[in-house]
This record gives sequence, C-alpha cells and structure tokens, in this order.
Amino acid sequence: MQEREQNVPTQPGYHTGVGGARDGSGENVSRIGAVDHPVRSHADGRRRMNRQDLRKRFRPGEFLIEKAIAIIAFVSLATIVSIFIFVFRETLPIFSSEEKPAAVVVPQEEETYGDEFVGEAAKNIARSDRSRSSETAGGEGVATLENLLGLVWSPVSADPRYGILPLVVGSLKVTLLAILIGAPIAILAALFTSSFAPRWSKEVLKPAIEVLAGFPSVVIGFFALVVLASVLQKLFGYQYRLNAFVGGVAMSLAVIPIIYTVAEDALNAVPRFMTEASLALGATKWQTALLVKLPAATPGVFAALLLGFGRAFGETMIVLMATGNAALISLSMVEPVRTMSATIGAEMAEVVFGDTHYNVLFLLGSILFLFTFSLNAVAEIFIRQRLLKRFRGI
Repeated sequence: MQEREQNVPTQPGYHTGVGGARDGSGENVSRIGAVDHPVRSHADGRRRMNRQDLRKRFRPGEFLIEKAIAIIAFVSLATIVSIFIFVFRETLPIFSSEEKPAAVVVPQEEETYGDEFVGEAAKNIARSDRSRSSETAGGEGVATLENLLGLVWSPVSADPRYGILPLVVGSLKVTLLAILIGAPIAILAALFTSSFAPRWSKEVLKPAIEVLAGFPSVVIGFFALVVLASVLQKLFGYQYRLNAFVGGVAMSLAVIPIIYTVAEDALNAVPRFMTEASLALGATKWQTALLVKLPAATPGVFAALLLGFGRAFGETMIVLMATGNAALISLSMVEPVRTMSATIGAEMAEVVFGDTHYNVLFLLGSILFLFTFSLNAVAEIFIRQRLLKRFRGI
C-alpha cells in the first residue's frame, strides 16, 4: 500500500496528501481509477448562497415608500418656487412708470324723507363732507425709487407716500432687541444642559424649553399686550405703553427655543477628547465649557443666532399686537415702531387688488422672503457644514 501510494503520479498543479489530492486552487480531488474529480467544499457553497442572498430583490413596500418620499420632496420644492414666483410677479408692476388713475367720486343726490324739510346747515355740512372726500381721493401715485426710500409711510392720502425705511428700521430694532435679550439666555441654557446638568435634569429642561416653540405667536402677542406691556411700563416708567422694547421682550420668548436647540446640538457635537484633555490639564468644568467647548462650537452657535434673527425678523402677530404700529424712525427703544410684517398683516386685507399700495406690500413681502431665505441658507449651508468639516478634520 505504501509503495502504491508513493507511485501515484503527481501532475503539475496537484498536491497529494491524506484524504486525497489537492489541486493548486485548494480544492479536494478524489481519485477514481485514472480520473480526478474535484469536490466542492462546504465553504464555497456558503459563499455562493451569500452572493445570491445579497442580490437586490424587488420589495413593493420599500418601492412605494421611496417614491412617496420623492414625490413629497418634489411637491415641497415646487411649492416654495411657486410662492417665490407669485410674490415677485405681484411686485413687478411697482417699477412701471404708469400712474394709477385717481379715484372717481360720484356725486350723490341728497336724500329727503317725505316732506321733511332739510335745513341749510345740514346741506352745508353735506357739501363740506363731499368736498373733503374729493380732496383726499387722490391718485395712487407711482412708487418711484425716491418715494420708496422716503421717510414717511402714508399710503392712503391725497399724496401717497410709500417710504419703507421706517418699516425696515422698526423691524431691525425689534429683532435686535429680541436677539440681545434672548440669545444670552438660550446659549447659557444650552451650555448648562450640555456640560453641567445631570441626566434627569436634561430630560426635564430640554423638553420644557422646546415646548415654548410650539406656543402660537398670537398667544405670546396677547400676553405682551395685556400683561407684559403694563408690567414693563410700571417698572421703567416710560411714556408709551406699546413700543419697540415690549415687542423685543415678547419676541425673545419666540426665538429662545430656536437658538437653544441649535446651540445645544452644536455643543454636543464637540468631540469628547477636547473636553477630557482640558480637564486632564487641570482646568475646571466652567473653564472647559467657556474656553474650550463654546469656542469649538462657535460656527454652530452663530448658525443658531442667524436662525433666531430670521425668525424674529419675519414674525407678524407679536409685533402687530405689542409694538404700537407707528411708522417712526428713532433711536429710542421705548417709542412705538411699525415693522414690515405687521404692515402686511394689517393692511393687505384693505387694499384694492392691483393698485400701487397692493404692489408695495408685496415688495415688503419679497424683502422679507429674500432676507430670511438668505439667512437660513447661510446658516445651514456654510456655517453648519463648516462646523462638521472642522470636527471631522477635513
């Protein structure tokens, strides 16, 4: 037997051994007579089954879900583009040079009731009312660049003025006050919950602050109108009950949840090795939070401020109810102001479709749309992407 096994011819590419020969590819070969038959191992069978299992199969449920998500995304994008086109289409007639015709006053006949005598005094009063109405019923005017950059907002008069600068200044005053009041509170709250608060405290504080974002703005505005305005006037003793300061304080209640949420996400995204290295070098928790963690999350915190600024700049109901709605340009923070969003909300329902006043209101809407869209784009695309690249080392 030993001589027979030793005399087995060995072909190139085959290796003999116990249990049969083995070719160069590692497959076992059984010898039956002079014929060599390769025998597939169980490992190859398992690999072949895995390849078949990994082939993409058609699943109707997943297919429908994917198509539904794609359709919803497309409809959302198409809706935003449609709103954008509609707003700018209604704004374009402002730049036409044709002046709108003046309103035609049709004289009305005097009414008499039976044989009742109407005295001369009553007739004179009626004539003066008609003459006064004919004097104030002027044309709609042309919204020229000089008119739009004026300092007076008086769209309903014999000489209409469409100066939007008081409205822009009012919007900026209320927004800056809201950011100055709300941003430090939101950022410090985010720093506390991300660095110092215990687990049970986080589970209470974070939902409590974020629930504030679900409050309707009309509720916050009503609270400012009824309660907050009187309390602040008694506390500081200024003249006007409704002013930019009251609007800014009320607006800060609306921007705190937005700034807090985004800032906390940015602080939690800071790698742990940075804080652990700071603590290992002897820094306290407050030093680590203020000098290491907060500077590292600066892009995300700045994005939170931009989002809060855009939220406050486009708010309508709070400023409509709490700022006094007087189109004034002043550096004082305790005087009434009128914002662009409040002007649209208060006057859009009373204008004539297609006239100059109507088009100027859509111009204000276009300015608000472009401003908030630009802020959101900068905050999302540049700032947050820069933060991610910074932490990933790209």
